[in-house]
Amino acid sequence: MKILLKNATIINEKSEFHNETLDILIENGIISQIKKDIDIDADNVINRKDLHVSSGWFDPNISFGEPGYELRETLENGLLTASRSGFTNILLNPNTDPVISSHADVSHLLQKSISSPTALHISASLSENGEGKNMASLYDLHNAGSKAFGDFNSVLKNSSLLRVALDYVQVFDGIIQAYPIDNIFYKKGQMHEGLASVNLGLKGIPTIAETTPLSRDLSLLEYTKGKMHIPYISSEKGVKLVRDAKKKGLDVSCCVGISHLLFTDQNLLEFDTNFKIIPPLRNSNDQKALREGLLDGTIDMISSLHQPINTEIKNLEFVQSKEGSIGMEAAFKVMHKCFTLDKIITFFTRGKKRFGIEDFNFKVGSLADMTLFTPYGADIFKIEDINSTSKNCMFIGAETKGKIYGIIRGEKIHLN
Repeated sequence: MKILLKNATIINEKSEFHNETLDILIENGIISQIKKDIDIDADNVINRKDLHVSSGWFDPNISFGEPGYELRETLENGLLTASRSGFTNILLNPNTDPVISSHADVSHLLQKSISSPTALHISASLSENGEGKNMASLYDLHNAGSKAFGDFNSVLKNSSLLRVALDYVQVFDGIIQAYPIDNIFYKKGQMHEGLASVNLGLKGIPTIAETTPLSRDLSLLEYTKGKMHIPYISSEKGVKLVRDAKKKGLDVSCCVGISHLLFTDQNLLEFDTNFKIIPPLRNSNDQKALREGLLDGTIDMISSLHQPINTEIKNLEFVQSKEGSIGMEAAFKVMHKCFTLDKIITFFTRGKKRFGIEDFNFKVGSLADMTLFTPYGADIFKIEDINSTSKNCMFIGAETKGKIYGIIRGEKIHLN
């Protein structure tokens, strides 16, 4: 099959074609030509207004629902949503019931996703059944295809277990996901502890709910010389801890939610439950530090923190409402408020290497793995723009810019 992209502006700082507008020919999933005015019969000619292409985008912190929570989101519709949103690769959390903790669990999901244009990667549970007591069979999970291991939105109370896991995965260069979340503070709190929580009369979640477990986990990382990823960070002090760890030479990476780059605890003043998430939206000083950390490389990647929640546990009074917001559909379109196009694309792509996902950078002879979009066109994000089954989205009403045209990964293609 031949796919021809006409007049496509390539956005890839690592490519010799960066910022050039060229034609791209893909034959049987492989880029065969990149040059001006390719004149050839193709099975599919893509010629969209202000067409831009970049390396395929990656989101390292995605939840769906299947198995167990299909009412929130099925794997099929979740992957379709990812394709429509411009992501060629996603890392799926073990936010399921039962949690993803066996060879069969991983194999089943990967096999079920094989026809999707968006490649599914799995982060399996670190402990058996996600209970935090005994280590799961990490080597077996690795052989099944798991890219990382961590108990979703839960800190390991057993420091010895985390130490053993950090040691053990070095045998196969595995990566441990350590969630910086003190569950005691989270059970008692509703939002970031600060002036806004005081004014609203809500119990707050202090910064130490993040920094206390993060400090311990980074100490264990330094001791074991293992490999760790922090799935999200939300505070100025958290950024400093990671920055200091990197200066020491520790093998650590971290991610920030797009929501934390755009919103603060002030957005909860109207008790909108869509802004109630984990980790909580913090104050403007934290937001500034997160943006700076992303720009200086302390923070390695960004995520939509996409987490569908069914309405009967989300659409409740604020105190009873379940934390979580979806974000894939809006992720690219809202980022222009903070950063330039080149930076946005870098943030969406540079996390792939950390999880062993190749970034091909538009080389002739390499696999086609690209996102098609335009950065132009202002709009307002509406509920009609949501493809996810669940509609719990804090970005409804946000100003947007740009449009996703689709993705190509090998011989698989999705066009909006």
